[in-house]
Amino acid sequence: MGEFDKQRVRNIHNMILEMALGNFHYQIERSSKDDDLESIIVGLNMLAEEIEANMVHQGFANANTTIMDIIKMSFIVDENGVVEMVNGQAGKMLSLPMDNIVGKLFEDFLTDDSKTIWNSKWKSITRKPKLEGSVHLIFKRKNNFEVPKVVHFTTFRHRANESRKLLITVVQHSYYQKKLKSELKKKVINGKYQRVLNDTSLLSKKNKMVLTYGDIQKIRAAHNIIFNNPQTDFPSQKDFALQLGTNEFKLKYGFKELYGTTIHKFIIQERLRKAQVMIQYTDLPFKTIAHKSGFKSQSHFSRLFKERFGYTPKDLRNDTISRGKL
Repeated sequence: MGEFDKQRVRNIHNMILEMALGNFHYQIERSSKDDDLESIIVGLNMLAEEIEANMVHQGFANANTTIMDIIKMSFIVDENGVVEMVNGQAGKMLSLPMDNIVGKLFEDFLTDDSKTIWNSKWKSITRKPKLEGSVHLIFKRKNNFEVPKVVHFTTFRHRANESRKLLITVVQHSYYQKKLKSELKKKVINGKYQRVLNDTSLLSKKNKMVLTYGDIQKIRAAHNIIFNNPQTDFPSQKDFALQLGTNEFKLKYGFKELYGTTIHKFIIQERLRKAQVMIQYTDLPFKTIAHKSGFKSQSHFSRLFKERFGYTPKDLRNDTISRGKL
């Protein structure tokens, strides 16, 4: 085995250790090789992304305390693009001492593709007196790990006569399941369980239905089954409810109350998310991806995909290939 392959094996070993420690935000940098090791790397990257999505899953988190926002990385960059200040968490994420980050160009911590994206964004930042926005970048870390993150940036001045600076932040969302269940049980027992989005009671004004703690647990079980198996050909909602030990009306009503969407829409959402990952990290034909994601028709899949993401499966595949990720 050559030195390059040995390094890839070490990368795989390190990635597995990171995942064992609960770090699912890393990915292994891809190579141009087409062999078993590269297949393992693709599989690990896919698994890490799936697990992180499972833990975060922002789209259907409706409880006020479900998603906890944590600043994972924060940089202050001067008008020349040099890092002036950085938080300690950024050092941990990049596996670098803070002293090795301060004084360096921000772009030095990005992959080559992300450098190009950032340099283009930087031109806009330097031209406009005030600017804020977000951009998807991939940070590079030792051991050929990559950290893909959405970066939020905003310009500011400390004093009127000072040069502009740029605040760059990366926010990580964490899902505290045990804490949520405990708090949920207390609220239900005390009769104070409130809707998430508008703080109204779970007591329906029209139907006068109250969801008990047991009802909510069954509805959450339905959510988890769909989330983990979106490609499944699910039974009718009546039969699904019976399998969960409840009735159709309570399942449909409770699911909408808890997650702000219908069961059917949630299934479609999760199938499209699964398809998106397969398009990015495999070379499977779109027809196969549609089938594996639970869609019976490729044309139906393509239409829903375009409606959901604003681009076609082919557009995403071409973009992935052009960036050398497939």
